[in-house]
Amino acid sequence: MKLQRNNRLRAIAAGALALSGALVLTACGSDDNSGSSGGNGTKASGDIKCEGKGQLLASGSSAQKNAMDLWVKNYGGACKDVKINYKATGSGAGIQEWLQGKTAFAGSDSALKPEEVASSKKMCKGGGQGINLPMVGGPIAVGFNVPGVDKLTLDAKTLALIFDSKIKKWNDEAIKKLNKGVSLPDLKIQAFHRSDDSGTTDNFTKYLKAAAPSAWPHEPGKAWAGSGGQAADGSSGVSSQVKQVSGAISYFELSYATASSIKTVDLDTGASAPVQATVDNASKAIAEAKIKGTGKDLALDLAYNTKAEGAYPITLVTYEIACDKGNKSDTLAATKSFLTYVASEDGQASLKDLGYAPLPTEIATKVRESVASLS
Repeated sequence: MKLQRNNRLRAIAAGALALSGALVLTACGSDDNSGSSGGNGTKASGDIKCEGKGQLLASGSSAQKNAMDLWVKNYGGACKDVKINYKATGSGAGIQEWLQGKTAFAGSDSALKPEEVASSKKMCKGGGQGINLPMVGGPIAVGFNVPGVDKLTLDAKTLALIFDSKIKKWNDEAIKKLNKGVSLPDLKIQAFHRSDDSGTTDNFTKYLKAAAPSAWPHEPGKAWAGSGGQAADGSSGVSSQVKQVSGAISYFELSYATASSIKTVDLDTGASAPVQATVDNASKAIAEAKIKGTGKDLALDLAYNTKAEGAYPITLVTYEIACDKGNKSDTLAATKSFLTYVASEDGQASLKDLGYAPLPTEIATKVRESVASLS
């Protein structure tokens, strides 16, 4: 019990560091020797069972960076023989690096496309292919910086018109209608989108297309397709712009808004009251997701146009992508060990304070089964 209590304290401390951006992503061990030595097959602290040795390379989604920081810190503290290096390059770049055989697994905010699955069959040996393992859930917040405005409500149609450069001023009648009694300035809207291929962009535009199809004529995708606006790299880039630029608005994971004290939009979804971007409200929407993958693949179909009371519909689920079989033999043991911890009750429970939604129990159980079967 004392060891578990110490682990929880370390997790809380690591979470605080992740929010301040102070964590170093490459885990080089820990000075805390209360856990076991972390050799092959050694039962370590909490839910972490150490397997494998050497360096484990991975890259991809910046949406899960703060979660990955915490997981890497906790796992590295217990498993001294494995060094994990996760680079938040963006979902598109992460998938490409993985398909090229440069990494053990990829992080992506969108499930693999059919053509990416086809490409993965060349890299996954022995007839294997890439599968999607959901690991991180949470809301995509719409952050804003409008002087004098602390609370702002928007709906899908208005957001679509803003991000497609059809609504250009903050005192536009469409925004006024949704914010009666709020003094909106005659200020130009500075809409920022991702410059890199991004699963966050994919999920955000899937929401716009599902909830406001007439106002958003573009097809959803990782690459930005809207008209005009300004671009920045990564979730950290667009959130920094919102923090610094008067009149700015953009979309990024709630953890970035929390870390930088950025105000977030409440969504008018058609429910009885506007819905805030919170972990609990995102969980209500994610709980409606259906598994659309087959076999070991656990790709989810999210309910972007839900009108359920208190359900925040702009959500994403980040996947870790690996081969179902034919993974690299030199990193397979460490990959399974790390992903087993990530999907464990302890690994998932540590997420909420960072602005992420732990996976629903039913989905997490299936993820653990798929990870255990990786070969």
